[in-house]
Amino acid sequence: MELDRKKEVKILVVDDVEVNVIILEEIIQNMGYTAITATSVKQALELIQGEDTLPQIILTDISMPEIDGFEFCTMLKKDPYTKDIPVIFISAMDSSSDLSQGFALGAVDYIAKPFEPTEVELRINTHLKIYTLQKDLEENNRRLSLVVAKQLEKLRLEQKNIMLALARLVENKECISGNHNANISHNSRILAQAMQMSPSYEQIITENFIDTIESSAGLHDLGKIMVPDSIMLKRGHLSEEEYEVMKEHSEVGAKTLMEIYEGMEQNDFMNMAIDIAYFHHENWDGTGYPKKLNGVDIPLAARIVRVVDVFDSMLSERVYRKAVPYEEALEYIKNGAGTLFDPEIVRIFMKIYRNLKCDCDTN
Repeated sequence: MELDRKKEVKILVVDDVEVNVIILEEIIQNMGYTAITATSVKQALELIQGEDTLPQIILTDISMPEIDGFEFCTMLKKDPYTKDIPVIFISAMDSSSDLSQGFALGAVDYIAKPFEPTEVELRINTHLKIYTLQKDLEENNRRLSLVVAKQLEKLRLEQKNIMLALARLVENKECISGNHNANISHNSRILAQAMQMSPSYEQIITENFIDTIESSAGLHDLGKIMVPDSIMLKRGHLSEEEYEVMKEHSEVGAKTLMEIYEGMEQNDFMNMAIDIAYFHHENWDGTGYPKKLNGVDIPLAARIVRVVDVFDSMLSERVYRKAVPYEEALEYIKNGAGTLFDPEIVRIFMKIYRNLKCDCDTN
């Protein structure tokens, strides 16, 4: 270790006997390190708090007035700020019980009095190397974690973009006019924000929930990419058999998302996107599909998307029907409270619907 770098290493000596402090200070300085000294635990704690950098090693006597070395070590190990500093006990006591107690409290070594300079140097250098290697390993792990996290985030973003591109393909395939998926994402966010102000949801809907539902809501109809064009583009009502095929898009969409994210660490976006794709056609009264869930058994994100999806769909022109007038769509949502939709969500929706985006004439 270069001389300048060695001087940067601080070793704290704590002993109420001044001659012991002087001896250890001289040994440490001869090794090229910087010694900081204290004659009591109280003084030592003040030094630690006052220094810009922590000492790399602490040598502390066991038998001291007011606060002894054992208690000092316990205080250091309980504090996240100092818990990793190696503690070496210095004492004339050398019974096995003293040693056991010291190691149990987190000390790494023990130096007996009177001091043998060679032994002191050996033990300090040994534990200094271990401490330095540990810190280097922690830093390398931290950097590696950052790199891995960035790569995972990049992968998640790429997968999300692929999913959103597929969702746009579904929108084009269904020949939907306007910006249905974009509206669903935006309106889900607006409705969730309004719900956050309600006592019923203030503990449930977080800022992360709001950001996540905006990102994942547009994937609600992903499964429609597998529905045959003969059904998707049919003008007029679907037959019972065709309707059963159409209903499969919920499970297909959820399964597709599960397969895409298989083997990856779960995240809020993935979990919510799957919930929405799977359950956005469930009704509050249990008459929906695919699982006939009812009430709060339906995931909250799916209940939110259910309302804004139906509303925007009614206002959008489809190959099989014209767009529904705005007031009629509002009335449908209002009347569906307690049967199709979560009544509390509808109550909040009716207060903020003017803030929602739609490709329609609201006059």
